[in-house]
Amino acid sequence: MTKRRDVPGIRRYDAPAGGWGALRATAQAIRQQMEGLGAPITLLRTNQPDGFDCPGCAWPDKEHRSTFQFCENGAKAVTWEATSKRVGPDFFERHTVSSLLRRSDYELEDLGRLTHPLVYDRATDTFRAVEWEAAFARIGEILRGLPSPDQVEFYTSGRASNEAAYLFQLFAREYGTNNFPDCSNMCHEPTSVGLPQSIGIGKGTVSLDDFDAAELIISIGHNPGTNHPRMMGTLHEASRRGVPIIVFNPLRERALERFADPQNVVEMATYGSTRIASTYYQVDAGGDAAALKGIMKALLAMDAAHGNVLDHAFIAEHTQGFDAFAADLATTTWADIETVSGLARGELEQVAAAYAKSNATIVTYGMGITQHNRGTANVRLIADLLLLRGNFGKPGAGICPLRGHSNVQGNRTVGITEKPSAAFLQRIEDVFGFKPPATHGHDAVRTMQAMIDGSAKALICLGGNFAVALPDAGQSFAAMGKLDLSVHVGTKLNRSHLLVARETYVLPCLGRTELDLQGGMRQSITVEDSMSMVHASAGKLPPASEQLRSEPAIVAGMASATLPHSKVAWPALVADYDKIRDVIEQTVPGFDSYNARIRIPGGFRLPLPPTERVWPTPSGKAMFSVFGGVKEDADVYGADEVLRLITIRSHDQYNTTIYAMDDRYRGVFGRRDVLFMNEADLAERGLEHGDLVDIETVVTGRPLRLEKITAIAYSIAQGSVAAYYPEANVLVPLDYFDKESGTPSYKSVPVRVTRSG
Repeated sequence: MTKRRDVPGIRRYDAPAGGWGALRATAQAIRQQMEGLGAPITLLRTNQPDGFDCPGCAWPDKEHRSTFQFCENGAKAVTWEATSKRVGPDFFERHTVSSLLRRSDYELEDLGRLTHPLVYDRATDTFRAVEWEAAFARIGEILRGLPSPDQVEFYTSGRASNEAAYLFQLFAREYGTNNFPDCSNMCHEPTSVGLPQSIGIGKGTVSLDDFDAAELIISIGHNPGTNHPRMMGTLHEASRRGVPIIVFNPLRERALERFADPQNVVEMATYGSTRIASTYYQVDAGGDAAALKGIMKALLAMDAAHGNVLDHAFIAEHTQGFDAFAADLATTTWADIETVSGLARGELEQVAAAYAKSNATIVTYGMGITQHNRGTANVRLIADLLLLRGNFGKPGAGICPLRGHSNVQGNRTVGITEKPSAAFLQRIEDVFGFKPPATHGHDAVRTMQAMIDGSAKALICLGGNFAVALPDAGQSFAAMGKLDLSVHVGTKLNRSHLLVARETYVLPCLGRTELDLQGGMRQSITVEDSMSMVHASAGKLPPASEQLRSEPAIVAGMASATLPHSKVAWPALVADYDKIRDVIEQTVPGFDSYNARIRIPGGFRLPLPPTERVWPTPSGKAMFSVFGGVKEDADVYGADEVLRLITIRSHDQYNTTIYAMDDRYRGVFGRRDVLFMNEADLAERGLEHGDLVDIETVVTGRPLRLEKITAIAYSIAQGSVAAYYPEANVLVPLDYFDKESGTPSYKSVPVRVTRSG
């Protein structure tokens, strides 16, 4: 065993996820960010009728059986946005951009809410206040002066509302481009690409009611306690009624082991908790495909030996491609499956037996599945597993991709895509009278590649932290400075804002928690959660500054200034968001009676044909896939001393936003410069817990290194290591991605780890 020694900031955390630890963390977030009297009222409006949708994760709301409809990380997201801290023009007069770049990402956002529109002044290396109309006019002037609309990239963060996202895509398409990099390109694009090939739609098929009826839940490649924490209540309920929850994850994650519900009086009073995972398999990074193929190979063998395992009637009536799929499994060897998955044949056969026993199974998955070289094919393997036993279109069964931001799915629904359908473009033309471009545009990686080679000249960001979220900061950060124009709409300062172009504007917007008045009327926006429920959200807090404008108003302001002869009535749309929803209804299927239905508490669900066993694929059937081999990533398996790097979030983090420097469930406090390693991997390299190491990527011609990182012993699959995102993004090559979806392979980067010199 590797010798353990005391390491600053590293200590064992034995408590369950949730529980008193979550309540203490919530109280601390309130103390640090908000004035005490207003905080409880604000939090009680979270995810409530006539309240606002949590700006955190996309897990849906259950019927309101409790006063508290927020979790610890939701409270952090709310208090982070509703903070009493402000950063105004006087601050920027005293601090140069160069000096601000030396601050950490946490320090930058912790400065507080932006209060005025800003323009970069190169002569003084500072941001200075600018009038809104002057900013819009100059942005429009630059955009009109570019030789081609395709030199402009329109980036969307998942926090943008349906209304803002729809106007944004309308602006870009009337301007003349389909360049729509968005945050889903970096996370769940394999779902958006893979599931339509398998079942005809790029969304999950389950509802919360299905979790109440499920007989088995298989959880693959996600950490709900941190990344979609309201899901913990659902898993807690399922476990307490005896539903097996089988987990596949390279790391031991506390929330998947045991959880104490802060609203469960008995658990809180007794310091008790509930076991979540009935079985926990620490699959190797990049080994999910091998594990899935092993389970399915075992199922086919069980069916051949005993019958009544596969749903042959469902397969015959509703699917195509089974024979080729089965033939591929037959040629896949158990030796390869065990080597790449890191799991024994007997373990995977046990999972197959549990699956065969269940009459209703849900598979949940996250970016541990999608962020690989073959992430799209991984998603299709999960669909294959469910198709084998007819686990679509019946209660308690289906596929459940776990989206990140609370409206990342909605953005895609209302048109944020670089590959629009001909039908959608035709509806845009019919309603607005201009012909939108049909040529496919850039996704996030291709946008950055265009910025690097100089073919992209302008970047308009509707939220987000674009350069920081992307791989290979060495190239990505420098590329921002090559642009003629960058525009950032946001609530707080972040590093991407400081990577200034020839001209850079930072435009502060209202947050979800704040009152949005247009024409003296309170407006609501809408969002779509992970289960395709669309509902209204309306803040009530006074805006952080009288200078703030809403995202729809900012988009309309840029569009009006850029397109003086626009066919779109921008001012009228912004004056009443009902009018935006009216045109969404006319151009996007599924939004019939949009305005009426969002006024019903809980909203409405968009159509999901596979729940009715209707398959909108070209064949009209659900399609089995063939995943050749078992490897998800670059073929360096078994190379000398190569490990697989997984990039992860800390518990005090949401996407690139870092709320604090702790990660208590993993026992890390006050720091982020750590590498989680298996004890055997440490020993093989002559390392000890607490040693400083250098990490180097081995699949690129460019040297990608992260130096002087503290290696700590952790329960992680042997051969796999983990480090925090976005700091470890410097190790992810920009061209190391899933070719079907364009999603970077953040979850399995081949690296070597050596002692620091």
